[in-house]
Amino acid sequence: MKKSDYYETLDPVNWVEMRILAHRMVDDAITYIEQVAERPVWRPVPNHIAARLQTPAPYEPMAAAAVYNEFLETIFPYPMGNVHPRFWSWYMGNGTVFGALGDFLAAVMNSNLGGGHHAAIFVEEQVVNWMKEILSLPKNASGLLVSGGSMANLIGLAVARNVKADFDIRETGLQNIPHPMTIYASSEVHSSAQKAVELLGLGNKSLHIVPVKNDYTIDLDALVAMITADRQAGFRPICVIGNAGTINTGAIDDLNALAELSKEEDLWFHVDGAIGAVAVLSEKAQPLLAGMEKADSVALDLHKWMHIPFEAGCILVRSDDAHKKTFSLTPEYLAHETRGLPGGHLWFADYGIQLSRNFRALKVWMSIKEHGLNRFGRMIGRNIEQAHYFGKLVEHDPEMELMAPIGLDIVCFRFNPGGLSNDVLNSLNKELLLQLHEQSIAVPSYTTLNGRYCLRIAIANHRSRYEDFDLLAREVVRLGRELITDYR
Repeated sequence: MKKSDYYETLDPVNWVEMRILAHRMVDDAITYIEQVAERPVWRPVPNHIAARLQTPAPYEPMAAAAVYNEFLETIFPYPMGNVHPRFWSWYMGNGTVFGALGDFLAAVMNSNLGGGHHAAIFVEEQVVNWMKEILSLPKNASGLLVSGGSMANLIGLAVARNVKADFDIRETGLQNIPHPMTIYASSEVHSSAQKAVELLGLGNKSLHIVPVKNDYTIDLDALVAMITADRQAGFRPICVIGNAGTINTGAIDDLNALAELSKEEDLWFHVDGAIGAVAVLSEKAQPLLAGMEKADSVALDLHKWMHIPFEAGCILVRSDDAHKKTFSLTPEYLAHETRGLPGGHLWFADYGIQLSRNFRALKVWMSIKEHGLNRFGRMIGRNIEQAHYFGKLVEHDPEMELMAPIGLDIVCFRFNPGGLSNDVLNSLNKELLLQLHEQSIAVPSYTTLNGRYCLRIAIANHRSRYEDFDLLAREVVRLGRELITDYR
């Protein structure tokens, strides 16, 4: 190429070289997933690697191949680990090869999903309609793909606040609120609910926490008593949050009862289904989720049990009008037309706080098309079976104990050989967990139930095999026995 022919852009100078590099990257990525079980589930980032990732910003170009080689050296070998068959920490899906390719294609198209007339809008609309169908919500309900369950909860509770307030919040704000509004959730509710309530200007004190029963589901009698007392004290109850799978134990509240109570008390019924909403695809779990279809809004995560690559959450709202009135704002530079690019029939910017939104719907659309919903249901059902399989391993071993009923795919347990105080057991099991991570055996997570530190496995993993749980049970006992002399 003559120097006089060069016009500086951000496109490759040599398309052939970029094509060769791109093919190499795809091959490396496929191999990475194909051989994931052969690598450590997790390992820490060494200090010398961390130092390389703390250098000043580059102001001059670097060859794309060199950048990729640096990625292979400093980033690719040190992942979080959630693509591995023995990753059961927090609550995350594994992703899929085709889903990752869908993300790549979405980035190539680089569409903004705020609105307009283009194919990406129709894809997101179809995905949202599929989610409504899965959860048996009305066809005229609304929905929006979001980053995850936290944002979905925020949007659902924002609609609840605006609908159930006895004044126009968008016009006057909360400065002169006539009656303090209250929202109810069990003590097992996800922390994103508290964040949402705080961000909505209601204050943490407006989130009234309801005790749970022995199975970690919400105590309905306590909830009724709290609502009655709050009304008498001059509060305005506006919303009840039901859990379709709690983050700690996977417990599912009595959603039918909460729906009926919400109707009787004129409350918005929001379901946090980030953990378990999509489990309706499994025949094993479907009966447990009865009543979710009666919700006014449902938050769900598709990057958990449907294994869509991060990020992929969804909020569904029964009333399209209420949803739109909470967020719609159309300045002159975003005027909706009937023709041309601004002639789109659906502007997703009217249903959330983002105007600029990436095309996350494509990886969902492609994944569901590739696998079919029945396969997702079978994977979910198998994870539930694996949770109970591991629960039996724990129950049959005298040196381990279950710490809570098994909810969906979550098992809380600990090493307990007997004869140790609770404080000692807490310290021992905390060290045991870290040893499991650092020895690259497996990655469970942890929680505390009634002052007792628990190991916790959330089995949202389509790559896990039964022998992985046999290994975990053996290694927990082995490590526990090795550590016990230091704690006795």
